[in-house]
Amino acid sequence: MEQILNTVRQHYPNAMTTTDAVNKLLALLQKHYNLDPCHIMHADSICSDDVNAMEYPPEAHEMLGPFNMGGLNGFPFTGLTGMGAFAHHVPEDGAVFIYYAPHIGLTKEGKVGEINRIGQRHPSACCGAAKAALGKLLNAEIQSGHISELDYQFNTIEQIFYRQKLRITQAAQPLIEATKVMYEAIDERIHLLAERTSYPCRYLILMGGILINGDHDMGSFNSCQRFDVIDLTTRETRDLLALLHA
Repeated sequence: MEQILNTVRQHYPNAMTTTDAVNKLLALLQKHYNLDPCHIMHADSICSDDVNAMEYPPEAHEMLGPFNMGGLNGFPFTGLTGMGAFAHHVPEDGAVFIYYAPHIGLTKEGKVGEINRIGQRHPSACCGAAKAALGKLLNAEIQSGHISELDYQFNTIEQIFYRQKLRITQAAQPLIEATKVMYEAIDERIHLLAERTSYPCRYLILMGGILINGDHDMGSFNSCQRFDVIDLTTRETRDLLALLHA
């Protein structure tokens, strides 16, 4: 595992296994806020790719939920209605925890944007939607403002990438840069949705990052970019990111 983690950290220096991230999250919430998993309502905004469900750490199921907000590449397509729905499932003396992240594949050999899935002889794309949108961006095939009912989620990703065209296309590794762009778009949208939602509990916990999927025998990893605990009674925000990586 150490060798695999070293490969992941060549691209994401602060990455840890998803299981370790969840365990540290739960330990910190217990230590600093006396929150047990059974008092935490968990929602996620991650890609609907089957590999994410398969690699979901069992420790996460100690919390209530999860409520799934994400569509392609993790954008919170369920919107205000989805955010409001699970917000009212939380124990009154508990907390809402939202984990959000776009995902990207990484093979044992260090190839970005692909993974070896169970039962397949050759690697396949991960995230397939992000790679497809990036391909259209690089080939100048995205039309500004074009979003259709038939492919709404994919078209939304196209537009997110299109607005950062120069940043992505001029990057040394365009897919890694596009994934960062996607994270920023998701982070912005999650905060907007959270600001417009009423939570009948004490704490709102936001953890955002990049979810790195490995080959089927590698598991997954998390490069956390944000870990905030918001006291909804005082509106004070505490940044626990440093403690997560301590």
